[in-house]
Amino acid sequence: MDGDGETGTAERLGTPVRGFFGRPLFRDASVRALERVGVIDVGSNSVRMVVFDGAARSPAYFYNEKIMCGLGRGMAQSGRLNEEGRARALAAIKRFALLAREMNLTSLTMVATAAVREAEDGPAFKAEVEAGTGLEMLVIDGEEEARLSAQGVLLGWPGARGLVCDIGGSSMELAEIGENTVGRRVTSSLGPFRLQLVGGGKKGLKTHINTVLKGLREQLDGSDHAALYLVGGSWRALARLDMERRGYPLTVLHEYAMTPKAIRKTIEWLGDQDLKKLRDTTGLSPERIALVPLATVVLRQLLQVFKPKMIYVSSYGIREGILFEQMPDALRGRDPLIEACRFYETANARLPGFGKKLFEFLKPLYRHASADRLRLIKAACLLHDVNWRAHPDYRAESCFDTATRSNLGGLDHKGRVYLGLALMNRYKNGGTDSRLTPLLTLLDEAEIRHAIMLGRALRFGAMLSISGPEQAGELRYYPKKKVLELVLQPRLRDLFGEVAQHRFHALAKTLGVTPNIRIARAQSSNGSVTGGSASSKRSSGGASGAAPG
Repeated sequence: MDGDGETGTAERLGTPVRGFFGRPLFRDASVRALERVGVIDVGSNSVRMVVFDGAARSPAYFYNEKIMCGLGRGMAQSGRLNEEGRARALAAIKRFALLAREMNLTSLTMVATAAVREAEDGPAFKAEVEAGTGLEMLVIDGEEEARLSAQGVLLGWPGARGLVCDIGGSSMELAEIGENTVGRRVTSSLGPFRLQLVGGGKKGLKTHINTVLKGLREQLDGSDHAALYLVGGSWRALARLDMERRGYPLTVLHEYAMTPKAIRKTIEWLGDQDLKKLRDTTGLSPERIALVPLATVVLRQLLQVFKPKMIYVSSYGIREGILFEQMPDALRGRDPLIEACRFYETANARLPGFGKKLFEFLKPLYRHASADRLRLIKAACLLHDVNWRAHPDYRAESCFDTATRSNLGGLDHKGRVYLGLALMNRYKNGGTDSRLTPLLTLLDEAEIRHAIMLGRALRFGAMLSISGPEQAGELRYYPKKKVLELVLQPRLRDLFGEVAQHRFHALAKTLGVTPNIRIARAQSSNGSVTGGSASSKRSSGGASGAAPG
C-alpha cells in the first residue's frame, strides 16, 4: 500500500476522505500487502483497537488490545452510558490514539455502535472523545453494523452463504450473505444488557426473544438458511465452552463448527456447571462469561426460529468488515488462504517464489484432485520452508503449529490439521508426534494417509534442486500402472544424489507404486537428438534401485 509521502501521522489519522478511512486503502487492485491499518471499535461491552498488517486479502493482527468497559451496562434503565464504563472507555481510546501515533499507522478509523448511538449522552461522549484525541468517532446505525459484521465474515470466508448473527452487549444484528456480498439485514434489541430487564422470569424472557426473532424473520421474508455464522464475544465464549464440553482438541475459534444438537447439549450442560471454574479452565473473562447464560437463551430460540443445519463461529466481524469495505472486487476475489501463505513465504522462506515451482512440479500427483484439495496442496507448497529458522529438533512441530495455530483465513479445522500434518512430514520422516495425536481425530484415515503422502512429496521436491525441482526433472505419475516416474535432465542428473534417491523411493512407497527413473533425451541446437534415455528398470532396479550412474 502506498504511503502518504511527507504527511505527518497526526494529519493522517482521523481525517475521513473516502469511506471509513482517511483515504482509499487499496489504490491498486493488484496490491498484495497491507501496512499497519488501525480500527478502534467502541462497543457496548468492549472497546478494542486492532492494527492490521500482512497480506492485503488476509490481514494479520499487528496489534490487538481490548478493554471490557461495559459502556452499555445499565443503559436500558438509565438511558445513559455507564458512568464507570464511560471513564474507562475514554481512557482506553486516549491510550489507543497515542499508540497509533507511535506505530505511525497509515490509517486509523474509529466506529461506535449501539451504546453510543442510543444513549442520551452518546453525542456528548462522542464530542469528548474527539476533543481528547483528535480522532473522529463514526457512530453507525444497526443496519450498517449488520452489513459491516457480515462483510467481516466474507473477508475470512469467501464462499460463505447463509445468515450472519452479530450479538453485542446492547443489540443483535442479522444479515444475509452469499456470492461474496451482503443482502438484507435487520437489527434488534436482543443484546444481553437489555435482556436483563425483561420481566416474567424464564418464560417471559423466552416469549420476548421468540416474538422479536419471528419479527426479524418476517423482515427477511421468512427465508431459510442452512448455515448460521456467529459473530461477537458472547458467541465465541459459548463456542469455547462447547469445546470444553466436547473435549475438542483444537481451541481455534475461527471456523469452529457446531450442530444444533451439539449446541443444545452444551446449553443443558452449562446449567449444571460452576461458571467460575469454567472461567478458570477456559480463560474467559468474568465480564464475558457473565453474559453467556442470556446469550444461550437467545441462541436456543434462534435455532428454533431460523432452523439452520450448521452453525459456524467467525472471529472476524465489524473491524475486518471495514477493511473488506475498501477492497476492490479483484482483491475480494482472491483466496485468503493462498494470499496469507504467499505472504508468509515472502517474509520467511529462504527462497521466496520456490513454493509455486514446487506446486507445479508436484501437480502430476494430483491430476484428479478436487479444487478444495488443490488449494491445500498449494498452501502446503507455499509454507513448506517458512519454519527453516526453527531448531532442527523442533522444526516439524513448528511447522505443525504454523498451520494449526496461525491466523490463516479461509481454512477450516480439518484443513488446519491436514496442512499441519503434511508440513510436519515435510521435515520428519516418521509419521506424527504422539503429543499431537488428539488433533488427528479430526481427520479420517484416508485424509491422514494423504497428508503424510503430501509431506513426503514436499520432502523430495523441496531438495531436488535449489533453483526449482523442474530444473532437474519432471514427475510423471501412472496410478493405473502403479508407477511413479522421474525424468531427469541429462546435464543435471547428478542432482539426483543419495538423499534425493532415498526420498523419491519413500514417496513411491507411500503411494504404493514402483519408482522409475530415466534420463530425458537431450537435443542439439538444430533439434536433433544427441543423447539416449536410460531404462528406468535398468537404472533404478525397481523400488530399491539406485540413481543412474
